[in-house]
Amino acid sequence: MKLIAGLGNPGRDYERTFHNIGFEVVDTLCRRLGGEWKESRAFTARIAKVAFGATALLLVQPLTFMNVSGNCVAPLMHYYRIAPADVVAVLDDVELPPGKLRIRAGGGDGGHNGLASLINAIGTDEFTRVRVGVGRSVHAGQTLAHHVLSRIPEETQRILDMMMPKAADAVCLVAQRGVEEAMNTFNGFTLEDKPC
Repeated sequence: MKLIAGLGNPGRDYERTFHNIGFEVVDTLCRRLGGEWKESRAFTARIAKVAFGATALLLVQPLTFMNVSGNCVAPLMHYYRIAPADVVAVLDDVELPPGKLRIRAGGGDGGHNGLASLINAIGTDEFTRVRVGVGRSVHAGQTLAHHVLSRIPEETQRILDMMMPKAADAVCLVAQRGVEEAMNTFNGFTLEDKPC
């Protein structure tokens, strides 16, 4: 079984914000694979069990808030006996422009608090991350925190909506054929090169 953790913040105040891209990608996967979300109070998460071919996927949206995502994911890993190598974190990346993906196995948190929480709670950085580019704010004086928690402008949202199926494809490729093939396929991908 692979655990696919889409990172984000729960609640209507955070819907359609940059920081909730991970939630949107796993929502796309859940719909595509015919899953049904169930809220787990024990794990403080929304969970859906689905299959992609012969591969079982545990889709997770932590409801612990972004900065403590690991408090949800680590107990789920322990309960289902899932190794770090079988975890995929899906998250926003301000260093990538909208329309770009980057997949990586292991590495640091890159200043992303949700990723830092996962690394700390799991006890290793040896899990896969699928980063979806959201870009940085062009507004003078806007902090990074304000940017990632702000509503996505319509034009950027259009690009990100087109990215959701591609990001879901990337997660499926990681789950079925491994991170190396997914990196070779999607790293460097842009919507301009290959329109959805």
